[in-house]
Amino acid sequence: MFTTAPTPPLRAPLGSERYRLTLPSTANAARIARDFVGSLLRVSRHLSLVDDARLCVSEVVTNAHRHTRTSLIRVHVAVNRKRVTVSVADEEACAGNALAALRAGPEHGGGRGLLLVESLALAWGTNTLDGCLPGHKAVWFTLGRPDPQP
Repeated sequence: MFTTAPTPPLRAPLGSERYRLTLPSTANAARIARDFVGSLLRVSRHLSLVDDARLCVSEVVTNAHRHTRTSLIRVHVAVNRKRVTVSVADEEACAGNALAALRAGPEHGGGRGLLLVESLALAWGTNTLDGCLPGHKAVWFTLGRPDPQP
């Protein structure tokens, strides 16, 4: 069983370039989002992050498609020299179900995708986007080099 500490709110890396992709919630959404993020990271010379980012974005977009009634999935990417932060927003209001997935035991056939995100990401979490997209939630993750320890 896994437990998580509260995660800080989503913050784009300092000095980052920002990109957005809006897709219909279809079976192809994860592949399109994965290719989008992978291309951004290759162009920005983050080759070491491509595989992990593609895997994480696939998990989060697939969750939005399979487990919500959203019609649109919004992918926001912020990239700087050291890090990439990806946020995937859907039209469901409750973010609490994402944390419940971390408690999936071995008897469950699924529910381990966010464990994968947690193991690869420097940080991850959920946000309710009441300010800019009322009634929406987002799952986000940050990949990259950790800050040096003092």
